[in-house]
Amino acid sequence: MHLLAATDFSTRSQRALQRAGLLARDRGAELTLVHVVDDDQPPDLVALERREAERILGEQIGAIAELRGLRLHALVGEGDPFDGILRAAASTTADLVVMGAPRKQLLRDIFVGTTIERVIRTGPFPVLMVNKEVEQPYRSALAAVDMSDPSVNAIRTGRTLGLPAGARLALVHAFEPLAKGQMFYAGLSQDTIDGYVADERVRATKKLTAFLEANGLDDHRRLMRVEEGAPFAVISTAVEQLKPDVLIMGTHGRSGIAKALLGSVAEEVLRSLDVDILAVPPLR
Repeated sequence: MHLLAATDFSTRSQRALQRAGLLARDRGAELTLVHVVDDDQPPDLVALERREAERILGEQIGAIAELRGLRLHALVGEGDPFDGILRAAASTTADLVVMGAPRKQLLRDIFVGTTIERVIRTGPFPVLMVNKEVEQPYRSALAAVDMSDPSVNAIRTGRTLGLPAGARLALVHAFEPLAKGQMFYAGLSQDTIDGYVADERVRATKKLTAFLEANGLDDHRRLMRVEEGAPFAVISTAVEQLKPDVLIMGTHGRSGIAKALLGSVAEEVLRSLDVDILAVPPLR
């Protein structure tokens, strides 16, 4: 197994290096650290920044306890950060890219996306975004399941990477009872509406159970939450209540202007929730 950890030498990136070090140690994996120098500047300045980046990477390898004693490589690339990270991941055949949470730059983020969103959106690699302080290995995980192939792929990828499985992996699924609003405006009693929602919850639970069984993901010891509401709200509440170490979710590979303007549940989660997030792109 090979992990790639990207750093811009910020505090957020240091957390990513620490988490990548813990993961690599637990899994006996190789780890490559990469920093990308902006090449849209005079060649002398690019060369200077490369030398400085190599020096800082060397210092971090010696200073960060989680990196000591690992099979470790340092790499300095050139170009746009997201493209440089993807090229480094491809050249090392990375199984996972680990990155720190981004700084918020609202207008730019809306129309272009942060570096980590662009890596997730355009690359084929699972990406772990590290939000939290690194204190211990992951002990619990929550996976968002929308009964799609990407959500199945995300859970399987989490297992392959050695993230918590079995009893330590909880699942959350959101359902929206479509006729609830119509029943309300039609003046039906609250008891009638509540009964309809309860029936829809049972229907969604049975459907989810069958979906998991069909994909070999059924485990009766596992906590499974089926909650009414929009996906982001349901996921957010589950994270707040269960406090998982890491949230696992698949992305749906949308692209172009529709993605830029409409966004997605995955993008909302990445931008809003204070939890480590494993985002897994669809199989290509």
